[in-house]
Amino acid sequence: MHRPALSIVVPCYNEAATLPLLHERVSAAAVAAVGEDHEIILINDGSRDDSWAIMQQLAAADPKLAAINLSRNHGHQLALTAGLDLCSGEQILIIDADLQDPPELVAEMRHTMEREGADVVYAVRRKRAGETLFKKATAAAFYRVLDRLTDTPIPLDTGDFRLMTRRALDALLALPEQARFIRGMVAWIGFRQVPFPYDRAERHAGETNYPLSRMLRLAFDAVTGFSTAPLRFASHASVALAGASLLLLVYILWGYFTGSPVQGWTSTMLVVTVLSAVQMFVLGMIGEYIGRLYIESKRRPLYLVADIAGTVHRRSTLGFQAARTRIPQSEMVDEDRA
Repeated sequence: MHRPALSIVVPCYNEAATLPLLHERVSAAAVAAVGEDHEIILINDGSRDDSWAIMQQLAAADPKLAAINLSRNHGHQLALTAGLDLCSGEQILIIDADLQDPPELVAEMRHTMEREGADVVYAVRRKRAGETLFKKATAAAFYRVLDRLTDTPIPLDTGDFRLMTRRALDALLALPEQARFIRGMVAWIGFRQVPFPYDRAERHAGETNYPLSRMLRLAFDAVTGFSTAPLRFASHASVALAGASLLLLVYILWGYFTGSPVQGWTSTMLVVTVLSAVQMFVLGMIGEYIGRLYIESKRRPLYLVADIAGTVHRRSTLGFQAARTRIPQSEMVDEDRA
């Protein structure tokens, strides 16, 4: 099987307004980088607009493009996993469909990879145009807190925009977990990884598909997938509470011997409330980790493919592709006779 020099993998959700320009810019960038020896993989993650219809039109007009239609909305990280699992290039560029990450940088990223002898070139955001102060502040805080909590160093201010070699991608595809945080998983596999600073542009059209709720879910997946620090919180909290209890005992004894005993429904309720909050937090974190173990134990495929438009050269290793239902000609009913 011939491997194209470059695969460009683009997960899409409700990106109908962006797809024509996305295809134009990504195709031009790929041709400028490697000529015709490339493929573009678009993944429709259960879009509710006309994204899939437009992808089919693009695939029919461009033999270098293949569109994968997932059976439902799986989420950005699993949709990206589907594209990575089914692409076949020697080098793989991951990019989002909103054009905030310029595809024209792929040629320079390839030069950086060759010059540095790297397996991963990850893009580091210097500027984030068109984003609110709240989004910038929370993103900066997230990466720094994650860096303190995780055992695996994850580069700061990076997204999924990166260029990878085939051997790095094969190593990534050997990780079968369901709750995926791909930028952390790429950091975990190791190999030589180098930064590529760039300025992030504004979104071309539409609205962000990562509201605060999804960002929090991704953050939680990142923390629980790469750190056991939340579980260790119980031990740290028990030490702190033991120290606080000792100080409270000293205070009570001091009050007793000085003739001013503690009067204290308020203080009692405060202690009970604090202890209860800590206990519930610890139980919640333990439940979250147990829930992840439960989901992983089912060993379900990571994604389900309903349809493919265009040509995909690789077979799925992490997901499942449903066969098309074809009705035999002899069983078809003539509606005019029915």
